[in-house]
Amino acid sequence: LAAAEKVMRQRINEKWMLAGVTIINPDATYIEAEVTIGQDTIIQPNTHLRGKTRIGEDCEIGPGTTVIDSEVGNQVHLISSLLEKAQVADHVSMGPFCHLRKGAILDEGVHLGNFGEVKESYLGKGTKMGHFSYIGNAKIGQNVNIGAGTITCNYDGEKKHPTEIGDDVFLGSDTMLVAPVKIGDRGRTGAGAVVTRDVPPDTLVIGVPAKEKRK
Repeated sequence: LAAAEKVMRQRINEKWMLAGVTIINPDATYIEAEVTIGQDTIIQPNTHLRGKTRIGEDCEIGPGTTVIDSEVGNQVHLISSLLEKAQVADHVSMGPFCHLRKGAILDEGVHLGNFGEVKESYLGKGTKMGHFSYIGNAKIGQNVNIGAGTITCNYDGEKKHPTEIGDDVFLGSDTMLVAPVKIGDRGRTGAGAVVTRDVPPDTLVIGVPAKEKRK
């Protein structure tokens, strides 16, 4: 079985290379039969593409990346990351060491830094998520800055609760968003803020618990 698997893997890799995909090291690349890949995409070593995954054109996938039953747009760069049943639009960059779980949707131009995790959430166009952050059960608008260490506290021990963040919001480092909670457009949080109440648009909140500082 191992010998047969090796032969099939070689056939699949050769098919994609003849179709215009660059595979740096075919012996260290694992592509399952139902996967589709666009032209001019580069597959780096130790990459696993599994299930019904679809990869767009002119992407760079890997090294050390696993994509399972996910859709990836054009000109996407994924480094040492794991995607499971997720959707990634064009011009997204991720990694290293990012994790997209089931239901994660990244819109065009989103960037995820080191050790970012997203689950059952939507990140709008141009949003940037800093290092060591977790976003779960959230809807996030466009051009949002998610500071390093920001998390959504979405589980109260019994139920999952939603977080809603508007456009052009700035979340300071180590912000805790205690769901359910909403932050209006252009809202801001100070570093270390624990947000337990909705934040109106154009408002800065700071502290534990976070309180309005100024408009």
